[in-house]
Amino acid sequence: MSANGQIRHAFTGRLARKLAVAGTGAAVLALPLIGATTASAATPAAATTATTATTTYPNNLDGWIRESLDIMAQHGIPGTYDGIYRNIMRESSGNPNAINNWDINAINGTPSKGLLQVIDPTFQAYHVPGTSWDPYDPVANITAACNYAADRYGSMDNVFSAY
Repeated sequence: MSANGQIRHAFTGRLARKLAVAGTGAAVLALPLIGATTASAATPAAATTATTATTTYPNNLDGWIRESLDIMAQHGIPGTYDGIYRNIMRESSGNPNAINNWDINAINGTPSKGLLQVIDPTFQAYHVPGTSWDPYDPVANITAACNYAADRYGSMDNVFSAY
């Protein structure tokens, strides 16, 4: 055995003993890190298999709002399902492709778009990372609009008319 092997063996032996003193759970989790060959026998299968839960959302108004709420929660943007739903129904009747071609924004060349009728400069300024840059994308539109409403009104829940 080389000198390096002896040093490594002495180091891993000391590390394993320290971990054993710290607790069996810590030692079991650390054994694969120090090259122990019996760690897999001592480690429960559940601890070695990582599972990632992914949430799927239906491709409809309910799913878009729920996905937006999850993204908003990750970014600290306040809002509730009821507040978002109420404003969507007033602004677009739930049509993600809605566009307003008649108000002052449209006359000025920036029509309101999507579920929550957001103009492009507002959408771009309040876009939330992890969502599409397409203002017609329902989740991106809801999330950006809620981010704007949070900044301006405290929450989409506080919006009861055109904003």
